[in-house]
Amino acid sequence: LGPAEGRAAVLLQPFVHQVGGHTSMLSYDEHTVCKPLVSQELSFYESLPLAMRQFTPQYKGIVSVHLKKDSLGNLTLIASPSLGQPDSAGADPAASLWHKCKWSHTQVTKTFKDSCPGKMLLRTDLQYHTDSLLEDANGKQPERKSYNPWGLHCHRQHLNRMSSKHNENKLHQFLLLENVVSKYSYPCILDLKMGTRQHGDDASEEKKARHIKKCEQSTSASLGVRICGMQVYQADTGHFLCKDKYYGRKLSPEGFRQTLWQFLSNGNQLRMELLEPIILRLKALLAVIRKQSSYRFYSSSLLIIYDGQEHKESADHHLPFPKCHGANPSRVDVRMIDFAHTTFKGSKSNPNPTPHDGPDHGYIFGLENLIKILQSLSEGK
Repeated sequence: LGPAEGRAAVLLQPFVHQVGGHTSMLSYDEHTVCKPLVSQELSFYESLPLAMRQFTPQYKGIVSVHLKKDSLGNLTLIASPSLGQPDSAGADPAASLWHKCKWSHTQVTKTFKDSCPGKMLLRTDLQYHTDSLLEDANGKQPERKSYNPWGLHCHRQHLNRMSSKHNENKLHQFLLLENVVSKYSYPCILDLKMGTRQHGDDASEEKKARHIKKCEQSTSASLGVRICGMQVYQADTGHFLCKDKYYGRKLSPEGFRQTLWQFLSNGNQLRMELLEPIILRLKALLAVIRKQSSYRFYSSSLLIIYDGQEHKESADHHLPFPKCHGANPSRVDVRMIDFAHTTFKGSKSNPNPTPHDGPDHGYIFGLENLIKILQSLSEGK
């Protein structure tokens, strides 16, 4: 294989486990997602403090992406890996059969409409089945997969914006990042907007006012954290229960606590064995954030992840918890994502020439409250 042949163009598909955010996340291969490049976010990943690496997705490089229209006017996004960078995760591009399920603009729109009749549904409870909503070209259902409507919503908006603004040949730069949920059979994901302030240093007065209002009217002000999205697998029904950011914004501190309980419940009972490993990982993150002087993680999110499919050893409460961090029977994970408005001293793209002093106290406040609430759940209060 010549260098170019091994790097076939990749048809990007909506990332089906996106539960929050407004940027479209796309699936590049099984272990890699991609999103539009923002220089401030790239600057963060390029100078990431070593201590933070275990709490962020691995940064895998940059890829060029262009829109493609077929004869029917359907839009797709195609990534062309550049020759100057390693293939993501050493995966063999030929091994990913991209045409198993071709997502086009009309299919996404149709799927989206089918999966949530009526716009208002997005703002309330959503349940989705673990059956695919799509058929391939032969009318066959591809492998069973789950689709969270929020990701489709973002993807559809993103394609519309791109096609109205740019012609097909324009190349867009996308960041390649580790897919942090690829190892889970039924990824349960809680997306938390952290901190008491959400607007970046570069926000216009109008945007600043909008964000301040959202914080004041939600648990961001009182707790330093609010729910931005969630999917949790319900073992009793075989569905995922989904909540979106509109739901999260309306919660009181008590409602926030109840939703955390719901996130850790499989439809039958609270998964008690998850609490200790999650709390330990949050405490480890807290220790790292306290040491990061000048960093402000405005508008970034924290993901808490676990597998909705219970494993025998974690379901057995008689087993002592492994004390080493390597073994993690309940396979919980905590990752920070979305650094488009993150600023720090020495950032090449920092819009604020006077760096902030000390650690991010709003973020720390949110983490401390999150830990307190989880501890109270584990004590059965």
